[in-house]
Amino acid sequence: MKQHIKDKLALLPDQPGCYLMKDRQGVVIYVGKAKVLKNRVRSYFTGSHDGKTQRLVAEIEDFEYIVTSSNMEALILEMNLIKKYDPKYNIMLKDDKSFPFIKITSERHPRLIITRNVKKDKGKYFGPYPNVYAANETKKLLDRLYPLRKCTTLPSKVCLYYHIGQCLAPCEKPVKEETYKEMTEQIIRFLNGGYKEIKKELHENMLKASEELDFERAKEYRDQISHIEATMEKQKVEFSDLADRDVFGYAVDKGWMCVQVFFVRQGKLIERDVSLFPFFDDPAEELLTFLGQFYEQPNHFKPQEILLTDDVDLELAEGLLNVKVTQPKRGQKKDLVKLAVKNARIALQEKFSLIERDEERTIKAVENLGEAMGIYTPHRIEAFDNSNIQGVDPVSAMITFIDGKPARNEYRKYKIKTVQGPNDYESMREVVRRRYARVLRENLPLPDLIIVDGGKGHIEAVREVVEDEYGLEIPVAGLAKDDKHRTSQLLYGNPLQIIPLGRTSQEFYLLQRIQDEVHRFAITFHRQTRGKSTFQSTLDGIPGIGEKRKKLLLKHFGSLKKMKEADLSDFTGLGIPEASAIALKEKLDEEK
Repeated sequence: MKQHIKDKLALLPDQPGCYLMKDRQGVVIYVGKAKVLKNRVRSYFTGSHDGKTQRLVAEIEDFEYIVTSSNMEALILEMNLIKKYDPKYNIMLKDDKSFPFIKITSERHPRLIITRNVKKDKGKYFGPYPNVYAANETKKLLDRLYPLRKCTTLPSKVCLYYHIGQCLAPCEKPVKEETYKEMTEQIIRFLNGGYKEIKKELHENMLKASEELDFERAKEYRDQISHIEATMEKQKVEFSDLADRDVFGYAVDKGWMCVQVFFVRQGKLIERDVSLFPFFDDPAEELLTFLGQFYEQPNHFKPQEILLTDDVDLELAEGLLNVKVTQPKRGQKKDLVKLAVKNARIALQEKFSLIERDEERTIKAVENLGEAMGIYTPHRIEAFDNSNIQGVDPVSAMITFIDGKPARNEYRKYKIKTVQGPNDYESMREVVRRRYARVLRENLPLPDLIIVDGGKGHIEAVREVVEDEYGLEIPVAGLAKDDKHRTSQLLYGNPLQIIPLGRTSQEFYLLQRIQDEVHRFAITFHRQTRGKSTFQSTLDGIPGIGEKRKKLLLKHFGSLKKMKEADLSDFTGLGIPEASAIALKEKLDEEK
């Protein structure tokens, strides 16, 4: 343990708060909370840990802490700090699920629509529904019962919906606000579980219409009742009170946590959500952080009641979520919590072998690569490759791998600006110079390892820029290929030497993936650039075809081949003057 960390540990207070773990570049890699900071933070540096915690501790070079006045304040601060720093070892819940909702719009003439985008407007949202089919069936039923307008903009005359009794025709007929208010209140009552009362009222109206010999009206009521029964009563009702509930259960194993959420809507279990992630804290406290992030997602409405396991701090959960939280001891609710826990345990067991296999290919391969090279674990690797044909349209590309996985949002493309002719080394210098000038200027994260697709000359070119010009201490390695253009050797060191790696090892396969990916990315970019330049040069010198019309032709036809297959009318149809279109057609025919 480093001396400055020992000194800081001795000064930790025995109060609640949050702590921020940092790596050697000062980047926050983990944020945690503690009821007693002294005990929690010290626990990371003493005793034995599982592999994931050992990996976290191995990266810690420093830490900070913030004292709070209560556990609740620590929990809220932790969530805000995670959102601010996005540490790589924390849960950062990114919800990729989008459930459909039924919405009553807040317009003068309200509509009933299905949407997946929940906004902070004055509309009323109901759901989520298990799938769009269920939402559509419910909306169809409500359209039959309550004739709100269907059109997005009011037409000039009544439409079919008016004639079949599903619209009040506000386009031609005045509709009072009281009418809309009454209808929306009934829809709200219906969607909040009051459809049984509405069904009873419809039944009474049907009998009354029959007594008055209004059989046509009685048939309409009967049809509406049958629609309600067909749509709303297909599923067995789980809870007789028809309340909306979310049920949470979790399981942990080998440093991983699985959380299962059951959505109960109008008394029915309609859907579940599964989240699987590594954790470094007490499981019950980790669940509290998960709950806070879960309900910050725009598609996750807080229900009337949330059911949790017994080990979660009830007071903290209620204070955080500001809704009724229950830890059932017996009965139907307890059974549902047990079912969520059981499902979480099964999901964890099923996916654990996949997790281990993925980890073997990624983070463990990165760790082994660092050991073989004698450097810090290269969590962030940036790789460069050039592409050109005899110096024409030279480009370069950079890809980023983080913990053994491609981070595609951090890939970068470069057009070579200062180098004339085929000069790979100077092209590499230019691109690396541009890349790390920007990294330093914008305070972006530095890589732990730079890899170039090439040998000694490429490595030295990069070193000159990184070390001599910018004074950065970043390891630079090269990947050589064999005569079949396959990854052959890893070159590193001063003087350069071949790093011995087993041909069947995961770290060697990782290097193959990096080299193949950066080559693919560079080649693809070069083809795009070459295609555009070829297209542009063909159109050069044609009277009336300037830059604007070149872009128009490129956008419309997409390729030179398709342009050559086009007729004169295809060009004039784009607004190109006839004389210019004839000249263009003649030049393209010559190239054919």
